[in-house]
Amino acid sequence: MDRAELERLYGYPEDRSQWLAMNFVSSVDGAVEVAGRSRGLSNAADREVYPLGSSLADVVLVGASTAIIEEFRGIELDERQTELRARHGLAPVPRIAVVTSGRSLPPDAPVITEAQVPTIVITCDAAPATLREDWEAAGAEVLVAGHDSVDFAAATSALAQRGLKRMHCDGGPRLFGSLLEAGAVDELRLTLSPMLVSGTAERIAHGTGIDPADLTLASVLAQDDTLMIRYLINK
Repeated sequence: MDRAELERLYGYPEDRSQWLAMNFVSSVDGAVEVAGRSRGLSNAADREVYPLGSSLADVVLVGASTAIIEEFRGIELDERQTELRARHGLAPVPRIAVVTSGRSLPPDAPVITEAQVPTIVITCDAAPATLREDWEAAGAEVLVAGHDSVDFAAATSALAQRGLKRMHCDGGPRLFGSLLEAGAVDELRLTLSPMLVSGTAERIAHGTGIDPADLTLASVLAQDDTLMIRYLINK
C-alpha cells in the first residue's frame, strides 16, 4: 500500500475542533476477540494501517478493562512513526486517556506506571476520592467528567480544550457503545480479518443502544484477503 496515501486516509481533518476515530479489528462474522484478545485477529495488513491512527493522534482513548486485558503500556513509536509526528508538528508521543468508573483500574496498572508521558484517567465523581489521589500519586492526570458515570461528551470536549483534538480510540466494545450514545464518534476504522470465529465473542459495540446511525463509506483498501474500511458517522 502506498504510504503517502495511507497517511492521507488515516490522518485527521484539520478544519475540525475535535475528531474521534474508533478503531477495531474483527472477524468477518463480527467477533472482536480470539481467546479473549484482539491480537488473534490482527495480521500484517491490519498492523500496517492500525498504527497510523495513533501515530497521527494527539491522544489515544482506551477503556480500563481493555487496557488491563491487552496489557496496554502506552504507545511505543519506531523511528518512522517519530519522523511522521515531527513532520506533522505533533508532540513527540501521543497522550493516553484511559476511561474508568474506578473499579477496573488499579493505580499500579501498566497503562499508568509505564506510559512515556502522564496518562489521563477519565472518570466521574462517583470514583472514590482516595482512588483518584492514588492515580495522581502514580503519575496520572485525573479528568472528572460526570457524576454517577462518565459524561463522554464532556470528556471528549475537555480533551479538545487541552489541545488534544485528534482522538484515536482503541475501545473496547462498551467504550464504543458509550461514545456512540454520547454522539462523540466521528469515524469508524474497521479491519475485517479473513477469519470466522463464531462462539460467544463480543461485537464491536455494546451498550443500551442508539437509534441506528447512518454511515458514509470513506474508503476501502484490500490486502491479502483483508479489508480495511473507513466509515464516517452521519450526525
